[in-house]
Amino acid sequence: MPASPEPLVNLAEYTVSELSSALKRTVEDAYGHVRVRGEISGFRGPHASGHCYFALKDESAKIEAVIWRGVHGRMRFKPQEGLEVIATGKLTTYPGSSKYQIVIEALEPAGVGALMALMEERKKKLAAEGLFDEARKQLLPWLPEVIGVVTSPTGAVIRDILHRLADRFPRRVLVWPVRVQGEGSAEQIAAAIDGFNALAEGGDTPRPDLLIVARGGGSLEDLWAFNEEIVVRAAAASMIPLISAVGHETDVTLIDFAADRRAPTPTAAAEMAVPVRAELAVEVGTLARRIMLCWQRAQEGRRTELRSAARALSTPESLLALPRQRLDQAASALPRALRANTHLHDRRLSRVAAFLTVRTLKGQIAHADDRLRHLAGRAARCLSVQTRARRERLGGWNARLSAALRANASAHRQRLTAERTRVERLGGDATRCMRSTIDERRRRLAHLGQVLEALSYRNVLARGFALVRDAHGAPLRSAAGVAAGTRLDIEFADGHLGATADGTPSSTTRPAARRERKSGGGQGDLF
Repeated sequence: MPASPEPLVNLAEYTVSELSSALKRTVEDAYGHVRVRGEISGFRGPHASGHCYFALKDESAKIEAVIWRGVHGRMRFKPQEGLEVIATGKLTTYPGSSKYQIVIEALEPAGVGALMALMEERKKKLAAEGLFDEARKQLLPWLPEVIGVVTSPTGAVIRDILHRLADRFPRRVLVWPVRVQGEGSAEQIAAAIDGFNALAEGGDTPRPDLLIVARGGGSLEDLWAFNEEIVVRAAAASMIPLISAVGHETDVTLIDFAADRRAPTPTAAAEMAVPVRAELAVEVGTLARRIMLCWQRAQEGRRTELRSAARALSTPESLLALPRQRLDQAASALPRALRANTHLHDRRLSRVAAFLTVRTLKGQIAHADDRLRHLAGRAARCLSVQTRARRERLGGWNARLSAALRANASAHRQRLTAERTRVERLGGDATRCMRSTIDERRRRLAHLGQVLEALSYRNVLARGFALVRDAHGAPLRSAAGVAAGTRLDIEFADGHLGATADGTPSSTTRPAARRERKSGGGQGDLF
């Protein structure tokens, strides 16, 4: 039986962590930053931590991928399940599960086909939410006073729009400058649309009656900002009518479906926004002439009708003949009718007076007296009963009020006692706090006084130095700036002394002055 080989005892021994760290360094040093093309697999949206974990795969292999939260927030193009992308990042390993992965720093779609697929998927999603329904689109104003334009301030688009508006019908234009491609452009466009809608009616900045979102032509990648959800949702939520004028006539973006009108070019958007003033003037003139002709024909017709009606009317004499005859007949019959009416009323008065005898009147008065006495008795009894009931009710209320007053007075006394105790306690606390504060501030004041005394220049003067000032009180720091005859003020520790400079200082006199000071001959000459 052959002997077993001896173990390789001379090989270096690694721990698992050391071996994992060595592999990590090897992978990162050998590859560093790479660009990988593949299909996103296993993406379920950002993790609770905000990071994204998924895999990139092709026909025969798969690599794990991760996007950190900060990078994902800055990405213009977000990862989606099944999308083919080109990822740029750093290749590394994850020792916790013995696998290698790519930490993605940038993500872009792999070609126009992927972009078109993403656009179609996003279009279906937004259409399902009803953002593209025709029923929610607004009518454009016929002649807007103020037009808001969202576009780049440096491109040819704004110049074309302004030039076309000036040719057709000059209007006031407010331009909100934005980036129309690149990172952050979608957020700026959406913010501009929302900003125009947020302007108040009658404010310092007028609120536009119409919005135009415009951009020149370009590739699908260049126009991608107008396919972002934030831009489409802002256009759909705009309360101001909006015209989309992005790209050329063959370019289609998602904002075209959400806008109230789509213009094939920015110039066409300006033509949709306002009518032609010259054509309007001609049309108004034509309408004015037609109105004048209609008025003249109507006046002539009314004049003819008036003449015909005047010929058909009767004369005043014929109209008044019949009423005059009736008046004469009534005047002749009036005296006889008055006498008959007087006789009728006299007979009625006589018949009524026959019933009004003295005995009848006395009986009615006696009956009224009996009824009055009966009602007076009932009123007295009712008043007595009501008075007694109210007296009893008043007595009950009086008892309840007395009890409530006693209870209220007792409660107030207890509350006053408690408040007095609380005020005394707070007063004691306030006294102690005030004393403590005063002691603390007294100690701080003493300490600050000591610091001030230690930093005071008078301590320096006490050590034998002097402070030299000019006639205005400004300190002099060098002898070179003092001219002969200058009045000086010299401050010592025990007082001030006036002096006059007698000459220009020189380098030969300074050692002598120092030797004189060393010799103890007093303050000496400063110069």
